[in-house]
Amino acid sequence: MDAQEWEDRYRAQDRLFSGNPNGVLVTEVAALAPGRALDVGCGEGGDALWLAGRGWRVTAVDIAPTALARGAAADPAGRVTWARADVRTQRPEPGAYDLVSVQYFPLRREPGDAALRGLLDAVAAGGRLLYVGHDVTDGSAAAPFRPEDYYHPADVAERLGAGWTVEAAGTRPRTAPAPPGTHHRHDTVLLARRDVPS
Repeated sequence: MDAQEWEDRYRAQDRLFSGNPNGVLVTEVAALAPGRALDVGCGEGGDALWLAGRGWRVTAVDIAPTALARGAAADPAGRVTWARADVRTQRPEPGAYDLVSVQYFPLRREPGDAALRGLLDAVAAGGRLLYVGHDVTDGSAAAPFRPEDYYHPADVAERLGAGWTVEAAGTRPRTAPAPPGTHHRHDTVLLARRDVPS
């Protein structure tokens, strides 16, 4: 889906998502010391607001203005920086984030992995990448969506290279019901820490 399709999808409903933080985010991040976080494809801001409530300094990015406006409306204290950006073409600041959170974001594969490399490069030394997807073996993908056209956590793990430590990887049951109209019962997860140079 392009930016206009996402915008139309948000405009068609008063709320597209629950407003609650994603379960994997809560599980993997709750015990971490807060720092600076990038929420990629933030939608209406459930994750960003949860992180901000725990002391993180959050930049939340999305391509849909309506989604960002709803997140900002739920953030009257201005704890989150809401920014319209497309990480496929606009690279985040390198080495700037203690957490880069990518939750169910449809990042299309491309030769050279430029957009993915931009996300990896944004993680600071000692910081973490949390990359979460739907388990495609649940069989809920509908045409014309082709899972093989997109990066999944296992693909990202293969591209990390030296200088990273994988802290969690694999498939696990969802902690919340699947979105309406889908049959996602499991998540695929990658949590990786960028090593601090010695």
